[in-house]
Amino acid sequence: MIGARYYDKFTTPRDGSGHGTHVASTAAGRPVFDASYYNLTRGTARGGAPGSRIAVYRVCTNDKFPKCDGSAILKAFDDAIADGVDVLSLSLGPSSIFMPDFSNDPIAIGAFHAVEKGIIVVCAAGNNGPSSSTVVNVAPWILTVAATTIDRDFVADVVLGGNQKGRGINFSNLNKSPIYPLIDGESAKLDSNQQAKKSARNCNPESLDGDKVKGSILLCVNNVGTEQSIDKFEALKNDYGVNGMILVDSITVGQKPPTYGVHPIVSITEDDRVAVISYIKSNSNPVATILPTMVIPNYKPAPVVGYFSSRGPTLGIQNLLKPDIAAPGVMILAAWPTIITDQTLMGREPPMFALLSGTSMACPHVSGLAARVKSQHPTWSPSIIRSAIMTTAIRTNNLESPITTITGSRATPYDIGAGSISTSGPIQPGLVYETGILDYILFLCNIGYDPSKIKLIAPNVPMNFSCPPNKSFDSISNMNYPSIAISNLTINEVKTVTRIVTNVEDDDSTYDVIIEAPTGVDVQVIPEKLHFTKDVHKLQFQVVFKVSAKFREDLFVSIAWSNEKHNVRSPFVVIARSDATYSGNMSVSFIFVFCCQMLIAWSLYLA
Repeated sequence: MIGARYYDKFTTPRDGSGHGTHVASTAAGRPVFDASYYNLTRGTARGGAPGSRIAVYRVCTNDKFPKCDGSAILKAFDDAIADGVDVLSLSLGPSSIFMPDFSNDPIAIGAFHAVEKGIIVVCAAGNNGPSSSTVVNVAPWILTVAATTIDRDFVADVVLGGNQKGRGINFSNLNKSPIYPLIDGESAKLDSNQQAKKSARNCNPESLDGDKVKGSILLCVNNVGTEQSIDKFEALKNDYGVNGMILVDSITVGQKPPTYGVHPIVSITEDDRVAVISYIKSNSNPVATILPTMVIPNYKPAPVVGYFSSRGPTLGIQNLLKPDIAAPGVMILAAWPTIITDQTLMGREPPMFALLSGTSMACPHVSGLAARVKSQHPTWSPSIIRSAIMTTAIRTNNLESPITTITGSRATPYDIGAGSISTSGPIQPGLVYETGILDYILFLCNIGYDPSKIKLIAPNVPMNFSCPPNKSFDSISNMNYPSIAISNLTINEVKTVTRIVTNVEDDDSTYDVIIEAPTGVDVQVIPEKLHFTKDVHKLQFQVVFKVSAKFREDLFVSIAWSNEKHNVRSPFVVIARSDATYSGNMSVSFIFVFCCQMLIAWSLYLA
């Protein structure tokens, strides 16, 4: 780390929550051998661009829901630009409920200024998934990152008469043999009325018969968060001598294991609950134990979309497809400051590494990748780097099947953008889509901004600038972006969009088009072949869309320019709705950061 700044009310740039340390080390941490979280996930930890140098800019409070003053964010952007950084990584953003207008959004404004100076800006997409239209940081000059899992899982065995798999990070010290009485909360209720049954099912201490649960492992339906579950267990242990707790919690079991520390607590699915109840009812003396968590490497399928990861479509701007890309963001091991005790096990030394989840964790993976690309190609603009990352993205998992969501459904560009990052592809992308500052200004025109409002974001716009008379939401589709979104397409209507690609590799090369389109939408690319020479580095093509039948759901298409060396792919969406209106609805001087709970506004990487 070569520098750190802080702003406004703060007296130090030091990380007070751990979030900033975690994301900074993910992006550019040097290799650390034998890293682990209390021996879990042991191995070598390294950042995405370990040869880079980091500067940090503190703009947020340490609160559970940090407050980040807009004035501090803009000051930090100005300082970062003046400091000469190459990549800006922001693991923060507004709540999707209070999406700011671009002209009032300090992240969008500061990012525009940075991109004008040739600095790529990478932002977290937010943690309000899986609901649709929750993606934030959607300005087209920002690279917006969703989160996925990696090929690692955490399993804690519940030992009955046979094994039952559960999840949750625990370091249980219970006997490895099933010697503890097993009882479900409802069977241990004090009263028989309906409210008491529900409370007992949730294992609320006041609703249970202490004699029935003494020394037992309790099966409970979970209705609270991780911290409250630990508090509940401690009360049950202190009051009744309960030895362990099995929580029925399908959401956390499905992907993001909660951390229970030294407490013998484990989460299982509803299907597992049925099996446990069957075991209890079929045995006169049911017993169980909970074993410590183990790491399962090479877990399949992976990646899977993080259930919390915010989703498209872009609220109010249908013709802009966001998020752009996905990266690992579930249970990521990275550096942790030992002065922060949130991740410390009772009676143990503070860890130097911790496991966290969020699009905050996904964002620095892409920032580190962008820094590596920039170091290999120092003259490349932010839009070229973004294009290289998007068009080389991976769409399949380690089963060689399409990436899926937690429900098993196929992930769409609303979930993962162009796909999951490739760590090597962006270095040699073949062709790129360059998006210029004028493209962004015309985008603002097309969403309804007049020149005076545009100048709040882009003060360098000429005094005599005026928006074109034919501005419209449909025109956004013609921005030279690596993805395409088409709206308001009626049956048998034809819409055409134009793109320009730039050859950044072999002078003499030819690319053929490959189209993937679902039934009901006809896609034609003109021309079907692109030939580049020593003198021809840029070529234009058109994509013609027509739907032949009415459709109720958005349709997803892709085209790829392919030769023996490269496969330059772009995702498209044909939108079923016609509610293309944009209206930012927050105009205040600060942003409450619900999506990313962080301290340091962003980490910066210098080549």
